[in-house]
Amino acid sequence: MTFLISTGVLVIAAMLSIVINRRWLPRLSVNYVSMLLGAIIALTPLLNGLVARFNSDIFIGLIVSPLLYFEGQNTRLNLVGRHVREIISLTVGMVVLCAVVAGLGTHLLTNVGLPLAFILAAISTPTDATATESVTMGRELPTREGIGLKLESLFNDASGIILLNMAILWYVNGYVNYSQTLGDFIYSAGGGIVFGGLISGAIVYVRQFMLRSKVNFINNTYNNGTPLKVIYLMTPFVLYFGAEAIGVSGIIAVVFAGLVHNAEGERSALANPQLANDIYALVGLLSDVLNSIVFIVLGIMILRTTLDQSVSYNGSLVWIAIGIILYLANLLARYVYIRLVHHISKREAWIFALGGIHGAVTFALAFTVAETQVKTADFNLVLMSESLLIILSLVVPTVIFRWLLPKIQVDVDGATQLATVREQMIEVGVQTLWTMPISQESKDAVTFDLRSQNGHTTVPQFWAEWRRMVQHPEYTPDQLRELMVIYRNVFQSERVYLLQQYEEHHAINEDLFNELYREIGMAEMVILGYGVVR
Repeated sequence: MTFLISTGVLVIAAMLSIVINRRWLPRLSVNYVSMLLGAIIALTPLLNGLVARFNSDIFIGLIVSPLLYFEGQNTRLNLVGRHVREIISLTVGMVVLCAVVAGLGTHLLTNVGLPLAFILAAISTPTDATATESVTMGRELPTREGIGLKLESLFNDASGIILLNMAILWYVNGYVNYSQTLGDFIYSAGGGIVFGGLISGAIVYVRQFMLRSKVNFINNTYNNGTPLKVIYLMTPFVLYFGAEAIGVSGIIAVVFAGLVHNAEGERSALANPQLANDIYALVGLLSDVLNSIVFIVLGIMILRTTLDQSVSYNGSLVWIAIGIILYLANLLARYVYIRLVHHISKREAWIFALGGIHGAVTFALAFTVAETQVKTADFNLVLMSESLLIILSLVVPTVIFRWLLPKIQVDVDGATQLATVREQMIEVGVQTLWTMPISQESKDAVTFDLRSQNGHTTVPQFWAEWRRMVQHPEYTPDQLRELMVIYRNVFQSERVYLLQQYEEHHAINEDLFNELYREIGMAEMVILGYGVVR
């Protein structure tokens, strides 16, 4: 029951943060709004008591893994194949360099023992695939650096976890087993790829068999999409917990599965367009909600950590120095590595170095230390230092990118032309409608819907339509078919107008044509796909 209550509070808070962001704070990243809302929850005793204690396994398995799965599905497997060397370089070579620089820097500057210093360093290496937007919102990130940051954040979690396990064994046993660490890395990362590839391949086969079976097409047994959606939603959880159960990287398995399913989505959309559209919309909604939950949890836990009197390091503020050292060490190591090994310009190197944002995975790894034989005081030091690291990795690039990255240019003329052509397109549809031999009531009702396409209907007009709909008796099948014909004719007239403007008069460009043509298709899908009740 506690888990369900916590989930409910977090989901409601996530939806609230999205509404606040989109309605009142559109220029601020939703991630910051979510963190602030999380802090408010932590400061409110009633709400704070409803949210259970943080559990890293549940957090990564139920929230982070589907996010990484969706992120992987948005990445083409071909892109990963073309950047294999770069991925290995960034997730092995650069991660090891960052860990060494951060570990030695922490040890030398704060006198923290080497094993504990490397625990701190290992946790600071993974970057967050869901946090980059927080610091680049409204700014144009160069394509090369954007791809590099995305691929790095998808695959570097396994490296951080292996390094953390090595450092913890060093802390407990007093020595480092390099051969075991290398073997663990190969088994974990390689096993994650193999497991993710095999299981996701089997899932793809099952989904495609259900989707394309002739019997199912005839009987409409599976082609309605619900079982396929259920299988789709279960995939990241089955893969993550299954991989972890056999000791391989669940994160790598989930990411690789997403890459496999990317190609499936590209080649099966028209087998069931309604299913493809539903999944696309579902992924968008879940991604927004889960991403918001990640930062709400971060806000809650960072504030809980700050306010918890038992979380301290012998009354010292050394954790502040360590947090700063970890951030600067990672920043400089990333800059030097990408500058010298990948031979890019100074500006691009700084963009890449600053773009390595720490978030959900870093915080979850910090909490896993509590489950080991690390002393309580040292765990508190880890928790407080990594919390500061996360905050710095979000705040510093947010400020610097305001000077380093150009603003995303808004095409005002294009937006104006889009609105103008849409208005003209709607007027063509209205004119077509009013030439039809139909009742005045049908003309008024359909005209209201068409005017709504461009936002030219008011709330009082909506309430008038709502009252008319509530009072109107059920339509007969013949009347519903007639309405379908009316809408088809109106939408067809809008399409003809757009084609004339694009192909014959060359009055609009291809992007504008595609945008408006897609709007007509979506409107037609809603009307004809879900039915009309008038």
